[in-house]
Amino acid sequence: MINFNIEKIVPVCEEFGLTIDDAAIMRLNTYGNMLVEWNEKMNLTAITEPEEVLYKHFLDCLLFFKNVAVPQSASVIDVGTGAGFPGLVLKIARPDIELTLMDGLNKRLTFLNAVLDELNLTAKTVHMRAEDGGKNKEYREKYDIACARAVANLPVLCEYCIPFVKLGGQFVAMKGSAAKEELALSGNAYKILGCEKPTIICENLRENEPRAFIVSKKVSQTPPKYPRMGGKIAKSAL
Repeated sequence: MINFNIEKIVPVCEEFGLTIDDAAIMRLNTYGNMLVEWNEKMNLTAITEPEEVLYKHFLDCLLFFKNVAVPQSASVIDVGTGAGFPGLVLKIARPDIELTLMDGLNKRLTFLNAVLDELNLTAKTVHMRAEDGGKNKEYREKYDIACARAVANLPVLCEYCIPFVKLGGQFVAMKGSAAKEELALSGNAYKILGCEKPTIICENLRENEPRAFIVSKKVSQTPPKYPRMGGKIAKSAL
């Protein structure tokens, strides 16, 4: 069994008020081992070296709590969750979160359901494309927070994610070095879809590893015509 040395990032988390207890350490370590094991059978991540998983997956996601106010028992949807980042890491750190993991590829959800069972955690997994989910009454404008990491360019991502956010809730996009450039192209999308002007918070994961959280509050309902079908979203971003 691989030891991901979760203890190395515990002091970093404590600096911004997040306690990673023994149960969370054990769950993160188990999650990391399952990620590496299952990745041999399916393409979940290009990052499998323990130190890289620790920082580029786990700490990267935990920084969410430094930069985003997450209310107790908040409803959170991770859109295009992939291997569970950031949603499953958020749930491990804060089991009170009511989490939905949505992805268009069912085999990823098979992996996530296996991890949830092993960790004795509860989350809803939904096999659905984001543009279909955003039209579905069960999910549309039902969440305190919609988040996404490594899914699409920001103008496209806005249309995928903002329809899930309830009035007064937040859309959080996790981005890398191109965050400012993407944000410069996205103002129209935020406005059309019902969000106020976003705030960008820049981080350094480690030296020369820039990260950014782009956070916006939803202030009006998303017009019924959005989201459009996936091809239209990609070809003519708002």
